[in-house]
Amino acid sequence: MHLKLQERIDLLARLGDYLALNDESWATARERAYIQNNWFTPGFVDLATENIRTAFLRRPVLEELAMRYAIPEENAAPKKVGLVMAGNIPLVGFHDLLCTFLAGHYAWIKPSSKDTVLITHLVEWLLRERPDAAPYFVLAERLTGCEAYIATGSDNTARYFEHYFAKYPHIIRKNRTSVALLTGDETAGELEKLADDICQYFGLGCRNVTALRVPEGYNFEPLLRALDKYKELEHHNKYRNNYDYNLAVHIINHHFYMTNGTVLLLEAESPFAPISQVHYQFYKSAVEAEKSLSERKDIQCIVGQGQVPFGGAQCPALDTFADGVDTLKFLLSL
Repeated sequence: MHLKLQERIDLLARLGDYLALNDESWATARERAYIQNNWFTPGFVDLATENIRTAFLRRPVLEELAMRYAIPEENAAPKKVGLVMAGNIPLVGFHDLLCTFLAGHYAWIKPSSKDTVLITHLVEWLLRERPDAAPYFVLAERLTGCEAYIATGSDNTARYFEHYFAKYPHIIRKNRTSVALLTGDETAGELEKLADDICQYFGLGCRNVTALRVPEGYNFEPLLRALDKYKELEHHNKYRNNYDYNLAVHIINHHFYMTNGTVLLLEAESPFAPISQVHYQFYKSAVEAEKSLSERKDIQCIVGQGQVPFGGAQCPALDTFADGVDTLKFLLSL
């Protein structure tokens, strides 16, 4: 039996209602997730959950997307779609699961070893709520026999994915990060929101800002003050270890750096920065800086005036697809 589109939307909307309740079983799952992976602090798990609930799991949003993509009422020939999920931030693989189910396909899910607890809990809740949805959500250690694949990993693992999944329809995602393009005219409020884009999830997401493009003569002091919003990160053991290590490297090598005691700012060309560090480069022309960033394939999003709004990097809409590849269009073409 195939679930009709409205039944699928209804189940997803009910999942949103469940997450809003924040009941004991979900609280227990969050605690277990933190024990499994100390980067998944309760506060950041709550943040991810709230973004998913409000941006992905509201009935009007789901119905509007289904209408815009003309998703048929019934998928008469569902495909088995293998989902190799990332685990850098909480529930980062949920969007692929949602799109696969919305399109009426069967999701065969291989969670990241860093994020098994939360994904497994949500899948088990969906199956308890709707036992006849069992074919649509399968947790699997090996994704053999699938007819399409969506895999997210590092540049290194992407090479293996390309090899293994070459003969199947696939989306392979690689390393990406995000950059903020600043003018120097940002308000204190905008810089506080930029601090969110930098520090939420400890900067581990591909939508986290890890690099800045700033005009020559830029004054970093207001930004350093704004980053004090996340001073509590220094009390997180793993984060502090990274900060202390990077700081020691710069001191030993006589690098010029700036810091508020929690985040390091370093002039460097690469948009990729280690945990606790943000790279910056100066520009002469904002237009040229934007053009060079938009041409790069390793930039997930650009934050700034006229770009992704400050504070919005980790709040993607349901139709904001990773790497600019339309996941739903791909799934509906199978």
